[in-house]
Amino acid sequence: MRTVLITSIGCAFVLLSLIACGGGNKTQSTSMATVDVSLSDPSTCTAPQGPYTHIYVTITDVKASTNAAAGDNDSSFVDLTPDLKNNPQQIDLLGLATNQCFLATLGSKVQLQPGNYQQIRVILLDNNSASKVANNKCGNATNCAVLGADGSVHTLQLSSEAQTGIKIPSGQIAGGQFTIGAGQTKDLNIDFNACASIVVQGNGQYRLKPVLHAGEAAVTSTSINGKILDRATNQPINAGKTVVALEQKDTVTGIDRVVMETVPDSAGNFVFCPVLAGTYDVVIAAVNGSNVAYSAQIITGVQPGAALGTLTLSAQPTPNSTQASITGLITSANPGNTGQVIDLSVSALQQITSGGSNTLVTIPIAQVGATATLSTAANASCPANTDCVTYTLQLPLLNPFVGNFSATGTTFTQAAGNASYTVDALAFIGGNPSCNPSEQKTPSAIAVSAGVPATAANLTFTGCQ
Repeated sequence: MRTVLITSIGCAFVLLSLIACGGGNKTQSTSMATVDVSLSDPSTCTAPQGPYTHIYVTITDVKASTNAAAGDNDSSFVDLTPDLKNNPQQIDLLGLATNQCFLATLGSKVQLQPGNYQQIRVILLDNNSASKVANNKCGNATNCAVLGADGSVHTLQLSSEAQTGIKIPSGQIAGGQFTIGAGQTKDLNIDFNACASIVVQGNGQYRLKPVLHAGEAAVTSTSINGKILDRATNQPINAGKTVVALEQKDTVTGIDRVVMETVPDSAGNFVFCPVLAGTYDVVIAAVNGSNVAYSAQIITGVQPGAALGTLTLSAQPTPNSTQASITGLITSANPGNTGQVIDLSVSALQQITSGGSNTLVTIPIAQVGATATLSTAANASCPANTDCVTYTLQLPLLNPFVGNFSATGTTFTQAAGNASYTVDALAFIGGNPSCNPSEQKTPSAIAVSAGVPATAANLTFTGCQ
């Protein structure tokens, strides 16, 4: 049985972001539409707080289909980046964005039929094609991670992404689809959550399990920003780690899912940019360099363009200042009821009440990121006919401070007592949802206590293929 202790600063390779800046096309037909595509990625795993100094991916195509169920070679796909096939673009997902928030422009003024595009695919260049990349940063590969500790370069192993593309389904497109009308020019943003997308395997290899979102972005990008300080000292929370998650409700499950995540700078400032149209919740979790945990803070009802102002976090009082922990086991099996390796996105959910309604919100695992990325493996200690992984999630002991956003100042309230969490796991193979069903949650909320690890019910994935 492989055990993953999620306590040290690390990162689960978070998602790719592709964004587009607008522009005209003097020759376009009025019956056609025009799209620009570019890339962005707020990150939580940059050294020294995180393990990486660079995460390079090489993109060779982006395509879209109006058919949400389109297969790999469906004729409905439209090429949004025709120039990339002969000139693949290697991008550092931890690089500095432009003042428009974009890491790179992938396609410009590409004409396409008007319509409602419900599936997008991002295709990465195979690692065996290193000679096709100009100024390649990955040596003999095309996709790699560079560790901050020693500068070593590690190839990011791919599954199907080089051949069929990383699938962004309608559920991961803002509004469920990218809509563009005749004569319109729009900007497509694909968010690649790089830090949530790296799986560190037991054999020391690094594998890419991409997490992406997409949607329309304004030419002048709209941001959400704020500043985080320690309430007692009125100073930034230095050392340790602070994670800020931008979340939006999943219309199917009602769960607040992480759309973007970032960390504040040394002065406590953070920014999400670009932010697509919609309503969001901002969730903050932190632990300082002395391992003192802070109560989580949740701001609901946040719109793009909002300035959250200065947000002060409260350290949990002694003697219960450290984080609470939840441990559990996850197993996986294929349709033949034998072990099957799967990737997992594991998160801790907490129910809050805001505006008279209840919502399950993802509480970041401060020393790791918004969520944890794990992988099951074959082991003699696993239950019969399964692969498995054990985990430990470290989380705030006390209930969060919750407030609905107000431009004149948000008022926060905190429910008394210790927090209760639901552990949620999403299963993937080759970057795509897998197993039947592909999501499992603990059957009831788990109450946590100071100094006593709580044990979660086993999560069992079957029919994985």
